[in-house]
Amino acid sequence: MKLIRLSLLTALFLMASVKIFSQVTSIPAAAKENFARQYPNAQNINWDNDIINVHVRFELDGFKMNAEYNNKGIWKDTFKDWSYEELPKEVQDGFNKSKYADQTVTEVKIVYYPANIEQYRLKVEKNDLQKKYLFFNTKGRLIRESITI
Repeated sequence: MKLIRLSLLTALFLMASVKIFSQVTSIPAAAKENFARQYPNAQNINWDNDIINVHVRFELDGFKMNAEYNNKGIWKDTFKDWSYEELPKEVQDGFNKSKYADQTVTEVKIVYYPANIEQYRLKVEKNDLQKKYLFFNTKGRLIRESITI
């Protein structure tokens, strides 16, 4: 009898947790609406909600992009895959004059922020343990850096 009660209680708990989990991870309608307005020609759209932020991966004009919205659907930023060779000369010069010039650039993204702010994020690696993101403005000035895994 105790086993039946325990089984029923476990089943009820699992059903309740699935329902709660699915409600938390739904995509806010405001995020979908804002995305549709910003990127009406986007293709191959994939949504992901990590509770704090909503991420949408998509393609636009042949570029892979990732937009991020907060849990209320307000746009935070968009990342666009890019290459080092396509960076503006000022950004390449800024990197080559930085203390990280001896490190290998393994990834480049253009980052778009609200208020028409554009930055360039370079992922650099000295070895398997020393990796950083470097953020440059359009004039090639290193404005911040962060450690990455």
